[in-house]
Amino acid sequence: MMSGAAHLRDRTSYFRWWVCALLFFATTINYIDRQVIGLLKGPLTEQFHWTEVDFATIVMWFQALYAAGYLFAGRFVDVVGVRLGYMVSVGLWSLAAMAHALVSSVSGFCAARACLGLAEGGNFPAAVKTVSEWFPKKERALATGIFNAGSNLGPVLTPLIVPWLALNFGWRSAFLLTGGIGFLWIVWWALAYRRPTEHKGVSADELATIQSDAPDPVRRASWGRLACYRATWAFIVGTLLTSPIWWFYLYWAPDFFSKRFGLDMKTIGPPLIVVYVLADVGSVGGGWLSSALIKKGWDVGAGRKAALLTCALCVAPVFFAQYVGNEWAAVGLFGLAAAAHQGWSCNLYTLVSDTMPRYAVSSVVGMGGFAGSSAAIFFSFFVGQVLQRTHQYGPILVVAPLAYIVGYLVIHILLPRFEQVHIPEVE
Repeated sequence: MMSGAAHLRDRTSYFRWWVCALLFFATTINYIDRQVIGLLKGPLTEQFHWTEVDFATIVMWFQALYAAGYLFAGRFVDVVGVRLGYMVSVGLWSLAAMAHALVSSVSGFCAARACLGLAEGGNFPAAVKTVSEWFPKKERALATGIFNAGSNLGPVLTPLIVPWLALNFGWRSAFLLTGGIGFLWIVWWALAYRRPTEHKGVSADELATIQSDAPDPVRRASWGRLACYRATWAFIVGTLLTSPIWWFYLYWAPDFFSKRFGLDMKTIGPPLIVVYVLADVGSVGGGWLSSALIKKGWDVGAGRKAALLTCALCVAPVFFAQYVGNEWAAVGLFGLAAAAHQGWSCNLYTLVSDTMPRYAVSSVVGMGGFAGSSAAIFFSFFVGQVLQRTHQYGPILVVAPLAYIVGYLVIHILLPRFEQVHIPEVE
């Protein structure tokens, strides 16, 4: 007679989707913690007399250390594994988020943002590596789109939580309470996560699905070696051009609606929630689109590129947000652009797991994240200078659509076809 444990093992399981849920909630927390300061820009500016350049400088410190964190976290996660690497990253960024409540000067906020950025850099390298270990290629874009949707749920929840906390308990409470959420996730992850081959909840059928792609050799590749491949540069350039635009939506969208339509802490919530709900739809929809095309028989590269081009074209109408007279029309344009970015992003991340061996995925994602966050530093400086000098968002909304079109063209030139990279073993 079959034992209960053996019987459970033989039943079809879907535990990989629970792992995807863990990644989704980690990404949600990640974006809650980084977006709090954007919602508090108004009251903090009023209390501490910040200029537009002061706020841009605080944002730039986050981005500078986030770039370094992204790069080195990718390598760290490849070395120690996602279970430990993810816990370390979430624990450190939660402490840094709470530390904002202890400062009151521009330099203090810069230091807190720098620590937050350094630790938060571990989220996406760890999440993308987890997807590469738990999902076959045919499901990775959808899984990536689902966990990446957390980068939109976070901004949806933040306008609900932060204004209420700030108005009732002061702005410091917003940093303390949102920062503390990460420690709950760490407990959940520590109890639930194991590798697919070690997890008792994974059935033989599910393990066969997870391992249905050809196995990769177990080895490591240096950044220099990874930089020799077109697939690495396709991801780096695509991220470098478009990540700064997403940072702009996170940190300056509240300010845009405040200045353009007179919204304040009590009224800013609903428009921002709609923008990021639409972004959530785009994240899952972008992953679904390429996966659906591939399931219909499209080549993997053609399916990914079709989704990337669709998303790039959908960003373009955001340019007109500066001219519409109704706030909800502007919300629709920002929401479409945010949705398109998230659809673009999930397919761009999946490009890495489509083309690189599993042991190099996290490192390549880290390299791209470093490039994107480094570019965001200069874009934030540009935004701060434009707003300080002109008080207009027009020049910024010209750059945003062009970034995706150029990014798509570069990816298409570098990767006419998506092919698995084979990294020769160094003797």
